[in-house]
Amino acid sequence: MPRPTKTRTEKPYIIVFCEGESEQAYTDFLKKEFQDVASIKCPKPKSTSLFEDAKDKFAKDKSYRDYAEVTDEIWFFFDVETKDIVFWDNRLKIIKYLRALRKKQGIKVRLLMTSACIEYWLLLHYELYNPSVQTVAEKKQIMNKLLKHEAHYKKGNGEITKKIAQHYPTAMDNSKKVLFRLLQEGMPGLEDTDERNQWLCQKCLTFSNAHEAIEYLQSLQKNK
Repeated sequence: MPRPTKTRTEKPYIIVFCEGESEQAYTDFLKKEFQDVASIKCPKPKSTSLFEDAKDKFAKDKSYRDYAEVTDEIWFFFDVETKDIVFWDNRLKIIKYLRALRKKQGIKVRLLMTSACIEYWLLLHYELYNPSVQTVAEKKQIMNKLLKHEAHYKKGNGEITKKIAQHYPTAMDNSKKVLFRLLQEGMPGLEDTDERNQWLCQKCLTFSNAHEAIEYLQSLQKNK
């Protein structure tokens, strides 16, 4: 059977690898919210080895391998923690491998990162807050603040996560402000580059850049 091809008029095809159920629920919201301009596929999380799982799927799973040429973007939606600093070099190798799967233009790989826990990104949907978020106690503080805005939130609760996601314009404004402040801490720039992403992954300062995915989807709507 011939491999799929895509015309210029077709919507971008995006595959999102999520670290947990809350990230997946948020991606499901984006899939529905922007269904007019993008086709988003979000496989259920297999394990916390997010990058290895993605490489394994494209190397061994025919349903992924055969669609590489029509895959426009691959997103990784995950938390940045100090314990993962040592994995950057291996992750970058996988990113470069995935980019090269589409021969002509290459596949765009986006890292949608949030300090320590997805709940920080969700909290930004309600307020601008920029504390240290690394220890168990600090993560608990983030959760407690989020619960003041949405008392029924629990990890993996899809309906509540999607309810929170509806406030994404506020989250975009807040997360951009937090990211901009990191320029003063030595971040190489705001552009989505390997150098910047390495800095974010290894410095582990408080931030989320998940808004960059939404900016991209909004740009598709503007150009529709």
